Amino acid sequence: MEKTPAFDEIMGQIGSTTARDELAALGRWLDETPDAELRRRQEAAETTFRQLGITFAVYGESEASERIIPFDIVPRVFLADEWARLSEGLVQRVDAINAFLEDVYGERRILKDGILPEDLVLGNAQFRPEIAGIRPPHGIWAHICGIDLVRTGPDEFYVLEDNARTPSGVSYMLENREAMLRLCPELFREFRVAAVDSYPDRLLETMKSVAPHGSGSGATCVVLTPGHYNSAYYEHSFLADSMGVELVEAADLVVDEDFVWMRTIGGRVKVDVIYRRIDDDFLDPLVFRPDSALGVPGLIAAYAAGNVAILNAPGNGIADDKAIYSYMPEIVRYYSGGEPKLPNVETWRCREPQALKYVLDNLERVVVKLVDGSGGYGMLVGPTASKQEIEDFRAALIAEPHRYIAQPTLALSTVPTLADSGLSPRHVDFRPFVLSGSKGVQVVPGGLTRVALREGSLVVNSSQGGGTKDSFVLMPDLPGQTQTMGTMSQSQGMRTGGAA
Repeated sequence: MEKTPAFDEIMGQIGSTTARDELAALGRWLDETPDAELRRRQEAAETTFRQLGITFAVYGESEASERIIPFDIVPRVFLADEWARLSEGLVQRVDAINAFLEDVYGERRILKDGILPEDLVLGNAQFRPEIAGIRPPHGIWAHICGIDLVRTGPDEFYVLEDNARTPSGVSYMLENREAMLRLCPELFREFRVAAVDSYPDRLLETMKSVAPHGSGSGATCVVLTPGHYNSAYYEHSFLADSMGVELVEAADLVVDEDFVWMRTIGGRVKVDVIYRRIDDDFLDPLVFRPDSALGVPGLIAAYAAGNVAILNAPGNGIADDKAIYSYMPEIVRYYSGGEPKLPNVETWRCREPQALKYVLDNLERVVVKLVDGSGGYGMLVGPTASKQEIEDFRAALIAEPHRYIAQPTLALSTVPTLADSGLSPRHVDFRPFVLSGSKGVQVVPGGLTRVALREGSLVVNSSQGGGTKDSFVLMPDLPGQTQTMGTMSQSQGMRTGGAA
């Protein structure tokens, strides 16, 4: 447990009995709705999720490997002015990520100018030398970004990490909203909430905008999945269904004379854009892992020839690396010429001797992460770790310091959450989704709020027992416009995902 009281996004500070002035209506709703009714609605949502097959896999467990992510009925709310500031910072950051990827796989100006250590990039396991010199269609690398944010105060937002490979979670954003519209319609009458159901249309528009050879609106787009054993398979099928495009596996595709073709019962169809949900290592056995049965032989040759767009571009993992993350303020300044609008969390790079000494001396007070880790794995939360866990990490840091970064334990903001004993504050983080196409960058007005369901826990990952909430983005008040305009229409046509 952190010593500093956390900022509560609805109540203000922990212990407050009244909601923030801007969210007074939500406070009244919480006061007037019995816990039993909140629990009934929450259980109804989770029952629907089970029926739809909205599950994720927990690798390494022999039983109960498929489970739903727990859903919490109390929404998280962003005011219109808060969202406007966040959006500006997100667009700036994603623009910088795209410029960075274009540079390090091209001219490498940022390395020549000494902004980043060359070995940190070129010697990084996530850097793909096989991609160097290849330029994706329209020069866009990170088409879909999930930028993880944390909040520590009324106006204090920080980027926790960048996800530019295959960020997941958007299906939960959409299904959470569907559940809230059905179970808590009174909240959408009270607040003007920005719609999120346009995400599949926005994603398809982004995909078609980056199609090679000007195929544009006539482009054939597909979602490439490793198959139904993948932890995010529901999301793959959900998005393909929602966009009205084919969900394919490697066996459905073939490369012929540097063009990608999809096998169909009516014959072969040329594929222009692939939204791949397969890691680089398995994407093409002729270039990466030769034992991969999940990839398409010759895919990278077709990509290098400019005949197919791949979302996200191969090689993007270098932008996800947590050691590279620590340089993001410098990266943003280098490519934008301005100061970062969204700050990083303070980060110690354990590859640097002074930083390593500080971390080793303060293991019980910091959070230590693998530079290429994800899902909450390979992480030490010092204040809640056992003595043995701390000593295990000490040995790992001494043996391979370059594999780790460390950060202070932040007083993450909380949102009231339905616990066994009733409403109680729980820590949250946030993953907004940012789309980059040839027509520009757009931030979806919502996102995935993850909540640590265990009291005092700062780990929100679903694989570590976390849950999710709907994320309301309030629209600015417009003269003469009723509160329900543009919100209740979300439910029209929303149920297109379903179970695959």
